[in-house]
Amino acid sequence: QVQLVESGGGLVQAGGSLRLSCAASGRTFSSYTMAWFRQVPGKEREFVAGISRSGGTTSYADSVKGRFTISRDNAKSTVYLQMNSVIPEDTAVYYCAADGTRAWVVIRSWDYAHWGQGTQVTVSS
Repeated sequence: QVQLVESGGGLVQAGGSLRLSCAASGRTFSSYTMAWFRQVPGKEREFVAGISRSGGTTSYADSVKGRFTISRDNAKSTVYLQMNSVIPEDTAVYYCAADGTRAWVVIRSWDYAHWGQGTQVTVSS
């Protein structure tokens, strides 16, 4: 089992930057593929970015490609989401997720067994 705790959310102006962190505890962090999802009220949780166990492979939703960067530090058991050039449409609750069964990144939320509590990101125009 792994426990996930997100931090770093808040209010940011359009065009600004924010870095989210997700600290993991429990089972060996490097055995998990990690991802960030986001959700707004009334909509399904959507994939934002994912990273393989070693960090060598990343995947992004088209809506954030070129603006967001996912990274991980296995020594610190932490995954990050660097958000640059944010836009109001990025406003959502952002969730960290862990998949311990696959070595590759998947984009379906139901493939992730472990979730954090979420952190709110609000982008003002």
